Amino acid sequence: MSPGATLARIRLNPHSRAVQRDLRNATDMHRTLMRLVPDGLGGSPRQAAGLLYRLDVTDTFSTLLVQATSLDPTRLPDDYGHADVKDLTPVLNALKKGLPVRYRTVVNPVKTERLSLENKGRRGKRIALTGPDADQWWARRAHQAGLHLTTALPTPVAAVHSSGDSTAAVRHHLVRYDGTAIVTDPDALAEAVLTGIGRAKSYGAGLLSLARSAA
Repeated sequence: MSPGATLARIRLNPHSRAVQRDLRNATDMHRTLMRLVPDGLGGSPRQAAGLLYRLDVTDTFSTLLVQATSLDPTRLPDDYGHADVKDLTPVLNALKKGLPVRYRTVVNPVKTERLSLENKGRRGKRIALTGPDADQWWARRAHQAGLHLTTALPTPVAAVHSSGDSTAAVRHHLVRYDGTAIVTDPDALAEAVLTGIGRAKSYGAGLLSLARSAA
């Protein structure tokens, strides 16, 4: 049996000042969502709580998906939005090899530049990947996560910043992928759902949503 996880689907109130603030500033969004998980989780509370989130935007409203081992939506700011909560354990336990699924994820495709021998030991700069390079990055990550992709539709997502203006030093390039796939490794896939994919998990990247698909 896979470890448990809880998913909250929050339909955001566009008139809430807290929502407006959080949509401008990913650091504020992360701070708000960390209120929903238990206190006292040590030095890496996001990782300990398994907190992941994704913002899904349509022409009419915005929905925030928040996932963790335990969530308390009553700790959201007043008038933040309406939350529906469900247990993901049945979804994870239903994963079988050969199962066709639909997926959605927002990821931060990056590579680390190679440094010369003179700079050995230093961390290379992270470079955002776009176009076919980003698609190949996602295909590799999906394979590692126990998915064989059959379709993959990329949609650019507005980059997130750690402060309100677009010149912020911390900027994360995001791409959303929607498509279909076949489960090749249920255990690896459950782990990917629980822990997320790639970097920038504190900034709305990494959450992988799955649903059974017709073959």
